[in-house]
Amino acid sequence: MVMSMTTTDPRPAGAPSPDIAVIIPHYNDVDRLERCLSELMQNEVGNAEILVVDNNSPTPPTRLHDTFPNIRFLSESEKGAGPARNHGVALSTAPVLLFIDADCVPDHDWLSVARAVAPKADLIGGRVDVFDETPPPRNGPEAFEKVFAFDFRTYIEVKGFSGSGNLITTRPVFEDVGPFRTVVSEDSDWSYRATAKGYRLIYEDGLRVSHPSRSDWAALRHKWHRLTKESFALMQSNRPGMGGRLRWAAKALAMPVSVLVHLPKLFLSPKLDSFGERLRGAGTLIRLRLVRMGWMLQQAAGLDI
Repeated sequence: MVMSMTTTDPRPAGAPSPDIAVIIPHYNDVDRLERCLSELMQNEVGNAEILVVDNNSPTPPTRLHDTFPNIRFLSESEKGAGPARNHGVALSTAPVLLFIDADCVPDHDWLSVARAVAPKADLIGGRVDVFDETPPPRNGPEAFEKVFAFDFRTYIEVKGFSGSGNLITTRPVFEDVGPFRTVVSEDSDWSYRATAKGYRLIYEDGLRVSHPSRSDWAALRHKWHRLTKESFALMQSNRPGMGGRLRWAAKALAMPVSVLVHLPKLFLSPKLDSFGERLRGAGTLIRLRLVRMGWMLQQAAGLDI
């Protein structure tokens, strides 16, 4: 059952209809959500509706209600950021939809840029920069994330999908494509469904948010374990049967080769500050690719991970 903590619109009676809706899914990360909302309030928010949809957190963001009285705080009991985003869309009214994650930090011109570029395409993904929440030097997971995480330009221009942590679309497009789905990799799944219908996806470098790096191996492993499960589910939905499993196994066996391909990018990256950071990042790259190979071979063999 879906429940809402606040369903009334906090904007003053008689206010003009909102031109853009900002949808923010949240799960048990109130401090980062507060940082996100504080930075968002530095934008031109006057004609925007902002909806935070809590995903049934053990610690819901109740303490933020008074701090941000112009924001609608909702609750979605179905697990997953996708259902939370879907609920936010359903309870918003603006013609333009703008998605950001609760742990992201928007630039102070994020909403102005979004309004300006929204007419350019049906789906627009922006830039996501990575920052560290711990003091230097970077450990292996932080160095890996700094170089490889959230490359939205490559996602969009090479792989044909956008992450939903910095994404613009319109309400008619969303209604035609349908809601985000769970289990599968929801970002790529939704983008692929949209582009399959002929909708245009572009990258906009000026639309910028920042995301904290994963600061330890456990957090990085958790991220890639989830992504591997979601990617396998998406593959199975597109390529059911033994053919898809064999293709997945071949992709798994290519993981060691991908290490050799990506090591030069890591060692030559200007984003890292020292040779030590590069070495630690290389160790994490090798470890992660080998772990993922093991997971993927298990999946190809019909085993759960």
